[in-house]
Amino acid sequence: MSIGNSPEDERPSQDVSEEARPSVGRALKQARIAAGLTVDDVSSATRVRIAIVHAIEADDYAVCGGDVYARGHIRTLARAVHLDPAPLIEQYGAEHGGRPAPTPAAPLFEAERIRPERRGPNWTAAMVAAIVVVIGFVGFTAVKGGDSGNDAKSQIAEGATATPSKSAPATPKKDKPAAPTSEASDSAIAAAPQDKVTVKVSAANGRSWISAKDHNGRMLFDGLLKKGESKTFQDSSKINLILGDAGAIQLYVNGKKIEDNFQKGAVERLTYTKGDPEAG
Repeated sequence: MSIGNSPEDERPSQDVSEEARPSVGRALKQARIAAGLTVDDVSSATRVRIAIVHAIEADDYAVCGGDVYARGHIRTLARAVHLDPAPLIEQYGAEHGGRPAPTPAAPLFEAERIRPERRGPNWTAAMVAAIVVVIGFVGFTAVKGGDSGNDAKSQIAEGATATPSKSAPATPKKDKPAAPTSEASDSAIAAAPQDKVTVKVSAANGRSWISAKDHNGRMLFDGLLKKGESKTFQDSSKINLILGDAGAIQLYVNGKKIEDNFQKGAVERLTYTKGDPEAG
């Protein structure tokens, strides 16, 4: 009878728990199905795009736009399907080498170029120029006819009085205010009309994916803001925001700076209405 290890004893031990543990995407999918939720339900609850939910459940994070956004989406989806996000974030970091530098944003999140605001004719300048011309004409006529006596002066005065009255109908009518748009100017921020809500999103501390909708749920913007870029949105009653990296964003609501200490890499969902700049 020989003493020694059998072939079974010499086989390398395997960590059964590691092999049995599902991937991050599979864990999220299993939890969603167990909760009786569809991908559309999760997308509506978290405002994460349907395509991104499908990609993450398939462990494809290329469409997330970088490691920071991937972690934020995992955290958001985990909470929606009633999972603790911390172990999933830790597992994602272990499977993807900790915290790599953010990857270039996918074409899906290419930020729109800020279009210059269209400006109408400067009617004020035109009116000032017209008045200067009239005054110059009256002065020239008065100097030229200075020796013609009081009668000539009175005629000049009557002519000067009549001239502006004839030019008055030429004053252009002011156009009716245009409907609220997502590209309000900085002057609109400063004015901060009380009958509207105006929100300016500025990527002051880095780039961030943002989404903005009006009170009807109509998408105003969905894309990536590069560092130094900004977007301004205006609506009659409410603006809904999602910030992919809230720590990189500075908000101005109804002309006032929002002093919230957002964490770097945190996903924030905010709603602002008319009146004081308080998050809804």
